[in-house]
Amino acid sequence: MAANEAIGGHPEGFSATARTDRWWLAPLLTVAALGMFGLYATWAAFQGKHYYAEPYLSPFYSPVLFVSPGAPGSVPMWHALFGEWPALWPPFLPKSPAFLILMFPGVFRFTCYYYRKAYYRSFAGSPPACAVIPAAKSRGAYKGETGLLIFQNLHRYALYGALLFVPILYADAVASFVKDGKFGIGVGSLVITINATLLAGYTFGCHSFRHLVGGMNDCMSCGKQTVRFRFWKTATWFNVRHMNFAWASLFWVGFTDLYVRLTSMGIIHDWNTWH
Repeated sequence: MAANEAIGGHPEGFSATARTDRWWLAPLLTVAALGMFGLYATWAAFQGKHYYAEPYLSPFYSPVLFVSPGAPGSVPMWHALFGEWPALWPPFLPKSPAFLILMFPGVFRFTCYYYRKAYYRSFAGSPPACAVIPAAKSRGAYKGETGLLIFQNLHRYALYGALLFVPILYADAVASFVKDGKFGIGVGSLVITINATLLAGYTFGCHSFRHLVGGMNDCMSCGKQTVRFRFWKTATWFNVRHMNFAWASLFWVGFTDLYVRLTSMGIIHDWNTWH
């Protein structure tokens, strides 16, 4: 028996495996994708400017709670729910609406059941892939969400906040078709509407949402004609595609902010029917 094999023929050591395929590719791509999105979202959130190009509002900044008058690419004063930034706002914190907003969808996405699997495997190597067991596994029993990761249980509560963002984002989508009181359509209108739809699909596919609308029933098939059963079936359709909506919405929300930002800065031209 080879020195690196334990009883039963299983290789030992971090990421030791008998697999010969490129099992490491998926975890590597996940690290790259989540890492780049995290860096961009953090940078964008701290800018506090160029998040608005009439009539387009970046989803990172919606809803706008406060606004700094005169900041380039910011919404008009009337657009902010509470007007100008309060004088008591700590000077060491950025006056960025996204700074107050992103924490809520951020917690929802970070504690998402699918993303847990993704970053547990990719960032923590727990495990990095099927049949690939890291050395860390042999150091103690896995405690899951009962130990350090107990904060993951916030997901079911973060869902309620995420549900509030769905109508808000669709309101932004409707507003993106009206400029100076005139109905029209632009590339930005389509980008923002697709963003709202993908984020809604991701939210409605949430495991906690599926349980909320149809859980605690011993016999779902006994009520096929009930409204609750139909909600559960609809949520199930989204839930089966949860991974697809998770990645598509992650990419598109970042792209939407970038599109609005570049339009606001005058780097790109928005093709629309108003000009």
